[in-house]
Parts: sequence; C-alpha cells; structure tokens
Amino acid sequence: MARSTLAVILAAGEGTRMKSSLPKVLHAVAGRCMLAHVLASVREAGIDDAAVVVGPGREDVAKVAQKAFPGCTVFTQAERKGTGHAVLAARQALLGGKDVIVLYADTPLVRAQSIETLKAALEDGAHVAVLGFHAANPSGYGRLIVEDGALTRIVEEKDATPDQKAIGFCNGGLMALRGETSLALLDAIGNANAKGEYYLTDAAEIAHQRGLKAVARPIAEEEVHGVNDRVQLAQAEAMMQARLRAAAMKDGVTLIAPETVFFSYDTVIGNDVLVEPNCWFGPGVKIESGAVIHAFSHLEGARVAGGASVGPFARLRPGADLGRDVKVGNFVEIKAAQVEQGAKISHLSYIGDARVGAEANIGAGTITCNYDGYLKHKTDIGAGAFIGSNSALVAPVKVGDNANVGAGSVITRNVTEDALAVARGRQVEIAGWAKRYRQVKKAEKATKAKG
Repeated sequence: MARSTLAVILAAGEGTRMKSSLPKVLHAVAGRCMLAHVLASVREAGIDDAAVVVGPGREDVAKVAQKAFPGCTVFTQAERKGTGHAVLAARQALLGGKDVIVLYADTPLVRAQSIETLKAALEDGAHVAVLGFHAANPSGYGRLIVEDGALTRIVEEKDATPDQKAIGFCNGGLMALRGETSLALLDAIGNANAKGEYYLTDAAEIAHQRGLKAVARPIAEEEVHGVNDRVQLAQAEAMMQARLRAAAMKDGVTLIAPETVFFSYDTVIGNDVLVEPNCWFGPGVKIESGAVIHAFSHLEGARVAGGASVGPFARLRPGADLGRDVKVGNFVEIKAAQVEQGAKISHLSYIGDARVGAEANIGAGTITCNYDGYLKHKTDIGAGAFIGSNSALVAPVKVGDNANVGAGSVITRNVTEDALAVARGRQVEIAGWAKRYRQVKKAEKATKAKG
C-alpha cells in the first residue's frame, strides 16, 4: 500500500543577501515565485498534504503558499535556530505520523520525479533518505558519507577531513523521514556546534547510530540549485529557461535562436509553431499549432490560434484572443480584445477592449479610445469592416459588418452595416497662399537681420 506523505517546505529564511523588500522565496523564476514552483512539484508528485514554515510576520508568504497549495498548513518559526528547528516548527502536522519530505522554498528547480524518488526510498524501508549530487567542484558543500550502500552521516565541509573533502557526492538538502520515527529523530538533534543551531542533516547520523536504514539517492546538481542572491536567481532563471526551451523544441516548436526566447512556467505552445528571435512570453500564453511569432514580440495572458501571425515588434496584453489566420503586424498592441478569423491589424495600431470581426481590416495608426479617465468601454468592429488609416474609434461604439471608415476619421457614433463613415474637417484650398506666406516671412527675416 502507498504510504501517506506530508511535505514540509522551509520558507522562513530572511534572504538578506537579496537586498530586497520582497521576501526571497517570493522572487520569481519563469513568471512564478520560487515557493510556488516547489509547491507545484509537491502536488505533481502526488502529495496532497503540505506544511509551509514561514518567518515571523510573513503573512505575505503565507498567503502565497495557501493560494499555490490550497489546504496547506502554515507554521511560524519564531526564532531561526537551524533547519532541524525549522522542521519542528511544524510539529503539529508531524504528529499525524505521515512520512515527511523536507524541501526548501529557495530551490525552485526541483522536479516532481525527484520527490517521488524520496517517497520510493521510504517505501523500500529507509527511515531517512536524502538526495545527493556529484559535483564537479564540491567546495562549500556538505559531503555524504556512504559505507556499504548505507548513508552514515553528512559532514559539512568545515568539519570534513582531507579524505572526506575529496568525496564528490554532495548533500542536495532534500530529506525524507519515515513517519514512524520522524519525530524521534528530529527531537534527538542537538545544537552542540559552533552556531548553536539544530541541523536537519544530523538526522542521518542519528538514524545510522540507532540501526535504522539511511540512504542517499542521486539527483542532478541543477535541481538543488539554491538561491541566496540575485546572481543565483539569474542562474536559476537561465537553467529554467533552458529546460523550458528544450521541452518546447522536443514537442515540435521551432526556435530559431533559443537562447533569446523567454518562456513562463505555464506557456503552452503547439507543434509546428515558429518563434523568431527575441520574443518574451509572460504568464498565461497559449499558442496553437501552426502559428508564427515574429521577432521582438511580447505576449502575456494571450491566446493565438493556428495560422495566425504576430509581429515583429508586437505586444499582446492579457485578454488578447486571436482567431485563426489573424495577422497582427509590427508595432501593434492588443489588450482584452477578440480578433476573429482572418482579420488584419498590420501595423501601428492599438486595439483595446474590443471585438474585431472576421476578415476585418484595421488601417495603420488606428486606435480604439477605450478609457474615459474612469471606466473602460468596448468597441465592436463588424465582420469585413474596413477602418481607414489614422482613425480613432471612441468607445462605446459599434462599426457594422462590411462598413467602411474613411482615413483620419474620429468615430463617436455607431456606423451601420455597409455604410461609409467620414468624420473629419472638409479640405479647403486657398490658391497662392503658400507663395504669399513665404514672401512675407522672408521680408520679416530680412528686416530683423538689418536691425
């Protein structure tokens, strides 16, 4: 039978090296905060019970945790006395006797499969299981001491002998504790060390000394990359982006210059999509099969149907919904607007809070005037309508199917189906005016030069 598991996520660190008013674990990687990344992996690993340990007064962290993992329990570590002490801050949750997996909210790259590896180790009879990685340069990491397949202890580098320092198998930080003995091991951790702190890593040695099975399982070093400052945050972002790009390309997406394309954690892209260089995808973007995203485009909270073309230099803001075969060209911005099949907005336009009907054509320089300083209003452009260049549609307003709007018009009233609307001053021509004007101005200039 599968064992019940509790995930304990440690999120109480102050993160002083981030030099930020925002708590460290709320800094984002690929559009989602680090704490939410870890909780998502916990959920994906099939764990439905989580306890999050936060620092004093960190209601903001607690709120994010509860949104990311509804039903999780939040505990406060009133004093920071080490990782072992932090886990015991969730003692009330530990009393249920479930297996415990301890994770860190500042390691956003951990995969669900690695959490499942820890679960499996406990199911195989281990009382303590840790994840370790083989480091090319182990300097600074704790070493995992494994003898005859058993993990006997975890030694911090400052306490390691020369022979132990030569070990390349390093502590990844994540640990699992068997439910029946978890509290007994945690309570046995002492603080007889230079810092007077309770280190979770001591649980491995205590288990071994008590004749309990402790094991170490391998993990990729990338997955346990911790973030303590902005440099490490940027490194985590780079690793996450490499992961997302590789996944997209394996799923049939063409990235001409992958290193210049940035995805969010939830970007969905169908096969046979072409993404040109220097594009950015914020949260909530879905691109359907066969679309093209041209260079230097910025998308967030948008849907692009198959056959559509976006950019170059286009911006799709939240609520942009492009139908099949739509064309959105250079320097076009779309927000909270439905653009139906085959419509064209080729360049230099803003379409916000609107519907653009199928096969409609929006001329260069057209804008929907959707905001009156207090409220947003909707513009409805019918199927097959033609909006001439440099027109302003003052919402709320409706342009009927197959209607035309003359270039340079300011439309403030509804336009009926199949009609032509022209709203601009009548052109007036005064013969010879320009010549007389030049003569007068030249004379004025000459007079000033003599004076």
